[in-house]
Amino acid sequence: MKNKAKNTGLWVLAVVLTMVFVIYQRATGPTYPKKGSVEVAGKTIDFKLLRSYEVGNNAPVEIDVENKDVTGVFTYKRYKSYDEWTSVEMKRVGDKLTAEVPMQPAAGKVTYKIDLKNGGKTVTLTEEPIILRYKGVVPKPVLYPHIFFMFISMLFGLRAGIEALFKGGDSKYYVGVTLFCLFIGGIILGPIVQKYAFDAYWTGWPFGTDLTDNKTAVTLIFWIIAYIMLMRNRNHITMVIVGTIVMIAVYIIPHSAFGSEIDHTKTENVKTEISE
Repeated sequence: MKNKAKNTGLWVLAVVLTMVFVIYQRATGPTYPKKGSVEVAGKTIDFKLLRSYEVGNNAPVEIDVENKDVTGVFTYKRYKSYDEWTSVEMKRVGDKLTAEVPMQPAAGKVTYKIDLKNGGKTVTLTEEPIILRYKGVVPKPVLYPHIFFMFISMLFGLRAGIEALFKGGDSKYYVGVTLFCLFIGGIILGPIVQKYAFDAYWTGWPFGTDLTDNKTAVTLIFWIIAYIMLMRNRNHITMVIVGTIVMIAVYIIPHSAFGSEIDHTKTENVKTEISE
């Protein structure tokens, strides 16, 4: 009974830690909306600015501003380009000030900022301009299995490390499941998702700097080493703990950091404005 209760407790710990890292990645990734608030005309205005959007339509920008005396200016240009900044008045639709981020091809980025004005005073929503990246549509039958296998690999990777750390027992089963799920989710489905989203199967080393691809490869290598060492000695727990630490370290890196992007400065020698 004690072993069963302890095993249950270790699984609960693994699940809780997995959820913590999933939430952390969701909150810190460069593609998730930028949230904040500012005070304009004595009122607090909350905002959520998009940093990722699917190709096919312009990305909408909406700020809830009930005070009709408050106006907004939307300023933008292509990211990594020689473009001049373009500024347009935001349109008022009811209690909202609205604008649109001009659509780009997959992996194309637009940087933008918003100023709210009232009575001669100007308030900029964010200290630094927002960078929005457009992405292609990933079919759900590809995306959902990718997410599932990556989630399970994280869960079993943490469970393997916890088993090795707290019980010092045989972690080969947990490492095997981790390795299998990481290979399917990260090495097989990951590049397919990347191809749909950004028209490239692999943008990590040696072809690019995408940390998502690179950290997947690094994690896989360490788990392969851990599994091989367990095949030789089932009680060899050191590499299992190292593999878990590496997995935690790479998951701390925000998802999609240094990801696919179009660098217009490498293809253009003159300043170019993008159309609305």
